[in-house]
Amino acid sequence: MNSLQILKDGNSEQKKVYQAVQKLQVLEDFTTYHPVVCGTYPIDVYTEESDIDIIMFVEDFQLFSQKLQLHYRHLRTFNVKEKFIRRNQVVKSQFDFKGYKFELFGQNVPASEQYAYLHMKIENHLLKLNPSMKDEIRLLKKAGIKTEPAFCMLLGIAGDPYEELISYGIDQRII
Repeated sequence: MNSLQILKDGNSEQKKVYQAVQKLQVLEDFTTYHPVVCGTYPIDVYTEESDIDIIMFVEDFQLFSQKLQLHYRHLRTFNVKEKFIRRNQVVKSQFDFKGYKFELFGQNVPASEQYAYLHMKIENHLLKLNPSMKDEIRLLKKAGIKTEPAFCMLLGIAGDPYEELISYGIDQRII
């Protein structure tokens, strides 16, 4: 799934997101980390609260954190956090740029194997099969429900939505 091409060729808001990503030059500046745009914008279920998610494959977290600070510390709401998610170290940076919230996420897992990418791939597949699901997902998101839990609610999937959506994708041979 080429999420960048989807944004480039998408609706007017997706095209604006593509332009913001291009102006930020994150794909060029962080090319060694194999950045991939993920999340709600490429699959067209974004809301006013959505951010532009860019995931990356990181091996040296200290160097990655320094590079984030070098490029983006001057931007409004900039922050960098290090933490563990599912026993994997991650570095996450958030900031505002060109009217959008950005979240850059680095993990020592190839981008195509990270949950964010796999979730997007599964969700995109489901939306292609059920286009009317987009409106239902947006309504749930506007009510404060995150994307993965919203999909699981509509699919009748119980448990941890982040894990269960992956299991669903494997069971359905989507991923």
